[in-house]
Amino acid sequence: MRIEATMRALADPTRLRIMRLLGTMELAVGELAQVLGQSQPRVSQHVAKLCDSGLAERRREGSWVFLRMGTGAQPGGGRAGPVGDAIARLLAIAEQEDADFHRQCEDDRRRLAAIRAARVESAEVYFAAHAEEWDELRQLHSPDRLVEQRLADAMEGRPLGRLLDIGTGTGRMAELFAPQADHIVALDKSLEMLRIARAKLQHLPAHGVELVQGDFADLPFAAHAFDTVLLHQVLHFAQDPAAALAEAARVTRPGGRIAIVDFAAHEFEELRARHEHARLGFTDASLAALLEDAGYDPAPPTALEGAELVVKIWTGTRRPLPESRDERDQVKKEASR
Repeated sequence: MRIEATMRALADPTRLRIMRLLGTMELAVGELAQVLGQSQPRVSQHVAKLCDSGLAERRREGSWVFLRMGTGAQPGGGRAGPVGDAIARLLAIAEQEDADFHRQCEDDRRRLAAIRAARVESAEVYFAAHAEEWDELRQLHSPDRLVEQRLADAMEGRPLGRLLDIGTGTGRMAELFAPQADHIVALDKSLEMLRIARAKLQHLPAHGVELVQGDFADLPFAAHAFDTVLLHQVLHFAQDPAAALAEAARVTRPGGRIAIVDFAAHEFEELRARHEHARLGFTDASLAALLEDAGYDPAPPTALEGAELVVKIWTGTRRPLPESRDERDQVKKEASR
């Protein structure tokens, strides 16, 4: 981030307000326009200047474009972290010292609260529409609270670091582990579910959680980007679980961990038709073989017995990088994807 470009990008009151808002949460360009009371084309011009300077980043999600603080503008983030820290402190001080700027920011936050409420309302409508089918499935397995506790127990003992939540769904796992992780990327293929997750996670620090649209069969990340990878009730949707775990292994650093929460092998055929499950659970032997083939050393699984559907937690540790020259070349090739 060049300091000249940074200072030019900040030399506008609207862009200062945008930076304050992005410090609170990720926002769509249309949502920014609503908060600022300006036209979307005009806000897009301001957004372009912030993105060109590296202070902000765009992310497309279907037909929507979301804006978040750039890596260098996030407190403690990236190589330009000290500059981001300084900008955040400067804007906070400006609110204290400049009464007009403070009033503008307060008005912006009040309008932002309406957007937060709208997101929650949209999520509640979705949940109400699907509550019956989800309740039907929950009745077959252990209570969610117990599953979450056992998963948390399985993840104890080592830092989570950068965590990738594959198939985040409602965002519950990201919410659960956010206090222990350095940074969480919550990924889902469904735009609908990302909207639900955004409503659930909007109370968390903007720089700590990132929502990304993507497919578990083709993860949009560089190799070895994460310390921990989590698949919670996701793998049974995979037509090719081996390919999904190979992708998970590609983005897991050597020595990093994977945790898979899913069903033990079962015979509830109706889950294929009613809930689109591609796999009727997994045996311990088959899951261990999948983890080993992907490059993990599996640990003994945890079983939550006592219900018609048995929930299991499988974990593994990513093996060290291969030592041969040909294998190292292959790793470098994968890292450049």
